[in-house]
Amino acid sequence: MVVFRDATVIDGTGAPGYRADVRVTSGLITQIGAIGGDGIDASGLVLAPGFIDMHAHSDLRLLLEPSHVAKISQGVTCEVLGQDGLSYAPVDDVTLPQLRQQIAGWNGDPDGFDWSWRSVGEYLDRLDEGIAVNACYLVPHGSVRALVTGWENRPPTTSELDRMRAILARGLEEGAVGMSSGLTYVPGMYADTAELVALCQVVASYHGFHAPHQRSYGKGALEGYAEMIEISRQSGCALHLAHATMNFGVNQGRAGELLDLIDRAGVDVTLDTYPYLPGSTTLAALLPSWAAEGGPAATLDRLADPGVRDRIRHAMEVEGSDGCHGVVTDWETIQIAGVRDPELAHLVGTRVPDTDAFLDLLVRDRLGTTILQHVGHEENVRAIMRHPAHTVGSDGLLVGDRPHPRAWGTFPRYLGHYVRELGVLSLEECVAHMTGRPARRLRLTQRGQIHVGYHADLVVFDPAKITDTATFDEPRRAAKGIAHVYVNGVAVLADGRPTGALPGRALRRGDRGTESTTS
Repeated sequence: MVVFRDATVIDGTGAPGYRADVRVTSGLITQIGAIGGDGIDASGLVLAPGFIDMHAHSDLRLLLEPSHVAKISQGVTCEVLGQDGLSYAPVDDVTLPQLRQQIAGWNGDPDGFDWSWRSVGEYLDRLDEGIAVNACYLVPHGSVRALVTGWENRPPTTSELDRMRAILARGLEEGAVGMSSGLTYVPGMYADTAELVALCQVVASYHGFHAPHQRSYGKGALEGYAEMIEISRQSGCALHLAHATMNFGVNQGRAGELLDLIDRAGVDVTLDTYPYLPGSTTLAALLPSWAAEGGPAATLDRLADPGVRDRIRHAMEVEGSDGCHGVVTDWETIQIAGVRDPELAHLVGTRVPDTDAFLDLLVRDRLGTTILQHVGHEENVRAIMRHPAHTVGSDGLLVGDRPHPRAWGTFPRYLGHYVRELGVLSLEECVAHMTGRPARRLRLTQRGQIHVGYHADLVVFDPAKITDTATFDEPRRAAKGIAHVYVNGVAVLADGRPTGALPGRALRRGDRGTESTTS
């Protein structure tokens, strides 16, 4: 049992904060009011629900480093994994090594790791063995497609689509909360609208949601968003737009067009963003889709062909690669964030000079290079974060020599820079974007708000001091101003220091209710 005394309670609903004591017993909030007695002195501090990261890439790092300091140090108590259509469940003995290579730039690929799971349920069971934060999981469409059609650029046959639907349904039965898709990544980018509608119909039948990394965030971004909304309309599936930042030069000043599209959608739609301008992905993701057909091994073989390299060069420099969101690649915007091969470490922090260097590096690092892509616009970031459909997703990669600082700084940056310093959001609004609103999207019952009977996922922070300290030069620096973080009633951060406790668990679909997800 613990009592937080004299806290400013910001409850996750967007309502004004109020001063109160809060008692936690056996993992639940059991009393709010004037309690008194001994406890944690929270005078002058905010007590809020724990933050929910709606777009995380911690699928493997959570198992390798279960104390998860990068996230607990910024107040995160729940993450949504399985993003962008690519993750490690469901898999078989053929697709697992392919996926490990495909997303090594996101998660690493450690030697000697126990990869014994194959199903979604088995992966969630592995999480339950001990992690610091709670986790939800999305069935990754690209992984499902790899299981059924391999890495081929073609529509599935009727029987293949039926099998994909069955695999997806099994993942949802085993606890996934929805489906993600990665439509600029192979093999997910080979799916047409009809395939996605058929799969989203399955998701809708389980009261889940579709979280697409859509077909383009550059040229044709608005058309891509319109397609995702139409898929939602045809399937009846709730929609959550991943990292909807409207970046790249062609979209400067166009956030209002996206928000107008959402307002007129007529479907259940939310979105998430991170509070930074640069994006981050793998270097291989910039390749045109035809060059990546067949999977990582086929891609590397293709890159050895001089004629193929000429075709890629034309796509990157003249046409605009679909892997680079349809825009001609500006190499000045591409900065190396991490490499797989230690002998290439001297390249970290440098810009990719041209297409030939890009192709050579892909081969030398066996597609394992991660990048920062400096293509964002501040006016778009601020406009989108104000919208009622907005939630927060870090999209943080935790590997590489110099990863994006959003992995360590997203939530305190919202609260420090955009709330306290700029006043873009009120404190109560911002907390709601991080807690109550994503909990509704996830259909989590008794989480995301401070109410009696709710699970004690809580964060205590100083609103005058909370700030991100992670930078692009030093991205693994913990936030300041966060005093305590509790997950399921257990302290994972106490007096600003990790406790080593691992009270988190997988929050399965069966743990959730079916209340409305509208904002």
